[in-house]
Amino acid sequence: MSAHGRREAPPPPEPLGASTVDSHTHLDACGCVSAADVRAALDRAAAVGVTRVVTVADDLPSARWVVRAAHWDERVAAAVALHPTRTAALTADDHAEIERLAGDPRVVAVGETGLDYYWDHSPPEAQQAEFRWHIDLAKRLGKPLMIHDREAHDDVLRILREEGAPDVVVFHCFSGDAAMARECADAGFVLSFAGPVTFRNARTLQEAAVVVPEEQLLVETDAPFLTPHPHRGRANEPYCLPWTVRGLADLRGVPAARLAESARRNAERVFRLGELPPVAVPSAPGAGPARSA
Repeated sequence: MSAHGRREAPPPPEPLGASTVDSHTHLDACGCVSAADVRAALDRAAAVGVTRVVTVADDLPSARWVVRAAHWDERVAAAVALHPTRTAALTADDHAEIERLAGDPRVVAVGETGLDYYWDHSPPEAQQAEFRWHIDLAKRLGKPLMIHDREAHDDVLRILREEGAPDVVVFHCFSGDAAMARECADAGFVLSFAGPVTFRNARTLQEAAVVVPEEQLLVETDAPFLTPHPHRGRANEPYCLPWTVRGLADLRGVPAARLAESARRNAERVFRLGELPPVAVPSAPGAGPARSA
């Protein structure tokens, strides 16, 4: 059962005054299995102004699924990598399959990869080695690197310096402080903010969100996780993004429509969404099982 299925979904928010992009979600973990499920989720999102999504893999079954999903609906793009917590015992065959999937023309980023020192599913040494491999893959493919960074800020930045960062680096669900946000912005990195920026106890993160230049800012749900206030703890889905957009806009002192539009433009530029090939109309494709979260 997915995380989405264990929790009640919130009602739809008020639609945004401009369209935007959910730059990081997990449609499979939201309970989507088929092309019809994906279309329904994107229709719910579009009804409130979220017109495109990047659905992100974290293991091999998920990577296979997100690539298929990106070929089912024009509004969906994919990102492919192995999550740092899945890196304890990877093989050459695993690497070869990730590289093949990441090369698909509707895959717009190598991610999510990085370091996660909160969980102990994979030792730091293995995580760091795989992070370096994914950095190299992103550079070889010429695609953005999408970073997962949990309680590993110093090592993530150190390895990026040592390896040389790809041309485009996105910190998904940015979790650092204002000093780190400035360092990342100065390096040209893009910072994406999710539901935690709306949490009442997230003062440090909110201070970071204010200092990010507008042209380096994205918004995301990370659904089905990290549902924004006022529905924290309930199931998340791309249609919930307007609450994060409005909370972030209030922090930055700008209209929500302006922030939504700038985040959309940034996502279109960062992920080159305008260059994606069209999808073929699906004919009842087999999707395989959804990823459990």
